[in-house]
Amino acid sequence: MAREREPLNRLFYGDNLEVLRQYVADESVDLVYLDPPFKSDQDFNVLFKEHDGTRAAAQIKAFEDTWRWDEAAEHAFRETVEAGGRLSQAMQALRAFLGASDMMAYLSMMAPRLQELRRVLKPTGSLFLHCDQSACHYLKLVLDAIFGPDAFRNEIVWKRSHAHSDGRQGARHFGRVTDSILFYAKDRQAKWHVQYRPYDQDYIERDYRRADPDGRRYRIDNLQGPGGASKGNPRYEVMGVTRYWRYSEKRMGELISQGRIIQTRPGAVPQYKRYLDEMPGVPLQNLWADLPVLNNRSREVLGYPTQKPEALLERIISATTEEGDLVLDPFCGCGTTIAAAQTLRRRWIGIDITHLAINLIKHRLRSAYGAGIEATFTVTGEPVSEHDARELARTDPFQFQCWALGLVGARPAEVKRGADQGIDGRLFFHDEPQGAKTKVAVFSVKGGKLKATDVRDLRGVLEREGATLGALISTESPSKQMRAEAASAGVYTSPWNGKPYPRLQILTINELLAHPRAFEYPADRQINVTLKKAPPSSRVPEQQPPLFEGLPAARMAKARLSPPARKRKRA
Repeated sequence: MAREREPLNRLFYGDNLEVLRQYVADESVDLVYLDPPFKSDQDFNVLFKEHDGTRAAAQIKAFEDTWRWDEAAEHAFRETVEAGGRLSQAMQALRAFLGASDMMAYLSMMAPRLQELRRVLKPTGSLFLHCDQSACHYLKLVLDAIFGPDAFRNEIVWKRSHAHSDGRQGARHFGRVTDSILFYAKDRQAKWHVQYRPYDQDYIERDYRRADPDGRRYRIDNLQGPGGASKGNPRYEVMGVTRYWRYSEKRMGELISQGRIIQTRPGAVPQYKRYLDEMPGVPLQNLWADLPVLNNRSREVLGYPTQKPEALLERIISATTEEGDLVLDPFCGCGTTIAAAQTLRRRWIGIDITHLAINLIKHRLRSAYGAGIEATFTVTGEPVSEHDARELARTDPFQFQCWALGLVGARPAEVKRGADQGIDGRLFFHDEPQGAKTKVAVFSVKGGKLKATDVRDLRGVLEREGATLGALISTESPSKQMRAEAASAGVYTSPWNGKPYPRLQILTINELLAHPRAFEYPADRQINVTLKKAPPSSRVPEQQPPLFEGLPAARMAKARLSPPARKRKRA
């Protein structure tokens, strides 16, 4: 019996340190790109403020790019130091300088992750770490300790935005419009493909000012052999001029017959015609100011605060990998690395610690490639049963809420915890004949015991907000009384298709897992506009080798977290 083909790609929900240790084999990845979250738009002095370490475990919430020194950071620091070696020495030196600060917490959490990322890289692999001015120099020290200083290739300066008010009068600093990307190659044999940029028009007008009768531009280039006879260059006569030449007499004759050798005037030294359309362009340098800047008018913008342009990731992937290679992003956010890898026919692994990000990535892939894309990847770490859902609700209610809302295509009402006025999520849709009016459905998510008042409260919210529809999502089954209360809210008849929909619905997790379209609303033509759709891709997903087929028979690293850290839950 033929073995079922494994999906090409993997998407993981969870702490990337645990995922790397448990699921990714030694020397199996061709490229790592990471953009670790760090809240750098605050006063830099705050980043170095010491804390007493009594806070709860450090967490990164969705869209809260913040680290704090606490017990978890202290544990990560001790684990790295006790392992010994060059990284231990570097971390101890940084601790002596930075103290128990947020910056040190960030570095303590990053160090073991960067160690694991080096482990999973092939000898031909490369790593690109995206950061900003607040942490770049510290991260370089950590990377030097892990990879070795000789592995450093470039600090790439990327212009991420146009001039803005960051450098306004009174700010007392120049505007901050760039990020840094630290580029490390694991070994001297790391893959490398030179990238080129088009020539500037001024350069073309100056150097390629000559043209053939058909308009083909060219410039003339020196044919003389540097170093003369000492470099082995032949000496002979060409068009009445005797010199040491770059080419053999036979090759020179071929070029003359092809019309590639000219004299600008009788007796002048012959020159070589170098055509503009044969030149690859200018080799890419480490200043990247030519890429599109994302703004509200950009077609690919999805509303994720730290989203990067796909062109940035496509450049990195093209320079250091080949088709079929494996790209890993351990902080994959809204999935730009994944989208770029998919476009360039690379396999990919994405890891994120928020269900909101996982939902965004799945939505982004479906928008770009259609529903068929789902057969090419698997998601690990999401609840797949009522038991899993209850456990997530118990350990992390906020992540349970984000996951449950993703099942119905809704988004959280608030990014941060706080008063939600009875609304946990919203779904927006269009069903007017001309699409002129946006309708809203409101959601309440309950991971614990369901009460009759929950249904009445949501009905009150429905009326207060003027929402078209409402739904209560619960791990528990509702009573008959609750069903009756929901039914009494009446129906909504869509002007688009004339169908009636229950205004207030109660949906259990079991129902949603079994029937993804259990929430009833006029979605016949994908009129859900809750999340911005990614531009459709012209490429169809190809059948490449399975993700882990052909990987070295290296050990699958076992989780090495201590019990306190393992229990730590992060949003």
